[in-house]
Amino acid sequence: MDTGIKCISWNVNGLRACVGKNFREVFEALDADFFCIQETKMQEGQLDLAFPGYASYWNYADKKGYSGTAIYTRREPLSVRYGIGVDEHDHEGRVITLEMPSWFLVCVYVPNSQDGLRRLDYRMRWEDDFRAYLTGLAREKGVVVCGDLNVAHNEIDLKNPATNHFNAGFSDQERGKFGDLLAAGFTDTWRAAHPGEVKYSWWSYRGRARENNAGWRIDYFLVSDSLHKHVIHTDIHTEITGSDHCPVELVLEDF
Repeated sequence: MDTGIKCISWNVNGLRACVGKNFREVFEALDADFFCIQETKMQEGQLDLAFPGYASYWNYADKKGYSGTAIYTRREPLSVRYGIGVDEHDHEGRVITLEMPSWFLVCVYVPNSQDGLRRLDYRMRWEDDFRAYLTGLAREKGVVVCGDLNVAHNEIDLKNPATNHFNAGFSDQERGKFGDLLAAGFTDTWRAAHPGEVKYSWWSYRGRARENNAGWRIDYFLVSDSLHKHVIHTDIHTEITGSDHCPVELVLEDF
């Protein structure tokens, strides 16, 4: 078993629903130092979910039953930030940042461009502002970014690229912004370790997509380039159900 700092990220598509399935068992089995959650879809006080040895931090959307992020951690952060400091983006509970002594951990649920790309213009503003936020952090110390980034970067990252070029999550505009983020000094850790491997992290609930493995890889761990040398292991836990996404994993050296 790899030693080091173990980080897990999982879009649970409604934490209360996931707790009613297998969340506790998955949480305990994965035994992470940091467990990052997206799309909690809840408000404060709607769920009492504590684990021995962990503190938890929550960012709730103003809108009930929508978006939301959380982090459980066994390591006490120096500080915690909610949002990215841009009012247009900071009402949907999409970002939590933990400052650790040597690095930042950012849990994010990136906005979906939605059917017909009707939210694409907003998504483009988000991408630029979020990239600026991350590069600002990276000027202070190393950054780990995890979550549902709502984009499949390349054709290898989804089952049916030819029919999805103009759909949310695989538009040229979204893929371009992801490329801009990598070019700004970040590494897609799983793809760097598995350059030719096909593996997905999300499957539609429609059309027996998961059974047929007709999926997309839209859940990521990115690290600032300065941290890439500390990566020990990456994984995509396709065997874990309970959501339309599966958890993704990063293990770092304890530095």
